[in-house]
Formats: sequence, structure tokens, C-alpha cells
Amino acid sequence: MHKFILFLSSSALLAACANLPSTQLPQSQTYQVEWIAERPLIDRSMLTFTLLDSQRAAGLAGCNHWAADYQLTGKHLRLYNITSTRKLCAPALMEQEQRLLNALAHIQHWKFAEHGQLWLSAQQSAPIKLWPIDTLTE
Repeated sequence: MHKFILFLSSSALLAACANLPSTQLPQSQTYQVEWIAERPLIDRSMLTFTLLDSQRAAGLAGCNHWAADYQLTGKHLRLYNITSTRKLCAPALMEQEQRLLNALAHIQHWKFAEHGQLWLSAQQSAPIKLWPIDTLTE
């Protein structure tokens, strides 16, 4: 009986640990932006962030696709050489897209909040808050 209880306790502990946020920012995981600094997104707009490999990041800025080189050292993250396609959309979407691209250019740190949300932060502003795409579909 004691072995069975120990097994259940171990299983519960492993399951709880599996839900903890990672201490590394994973490549190939796509995140959907929920907030840019202190402003939520326009309803039904889709902004994303993915580390494609060890050097390139990319995503959707709402209207256009964006790409950048990046450096990742521990909790420090820097995006540079940010480019985007040049499709024209509604003015509100274009303004939101510019806010995202400007915010990405100033990112210095990343962390996972205790509930699993990814925060990308600059020195003097509120973070970009993102959710892993697979979390949103469960």
C-alpha cells in the first residue's frame, strides 16, 4: 500500500512539474501576442512571435509578416535587423503593427510569468505579453 501511495505522489509531482514554465526560451514555439506594453490588441487581430532557429525570429505583425536576427543569452534577448513586408491595411491595424515592431526593437529581457505567459520586456516599458499557440487551442 505504501508503494502505491508513493507512486501516486511521485506521479502527481511529475505532472505538476511538467506544467511549470521552461527556464529556456524554446525555438520553433509560436506565441500569440495578447498585449503590447499596456494596450491589448484589436479584436481578431493576429500577432505572433517565433524563434525559428538559433539566429532568426519571425512572426505576423497583424497585417504584414516580420523577421529579425536575434541574440539570446540566458534571460537577455535582443532583436535586430527587423524587416517586414509592406502590405497596406486599415489604419488601426497599421498603428498596432508599428507599436509591435517598435516594441520588438527595444526588447532586452524575457521571462515566463508564473501562469506560463511569455513576457518580452524593454528597460523602461511594460512587457509584450504572449501565449503559446498550443495553449490557446486546448
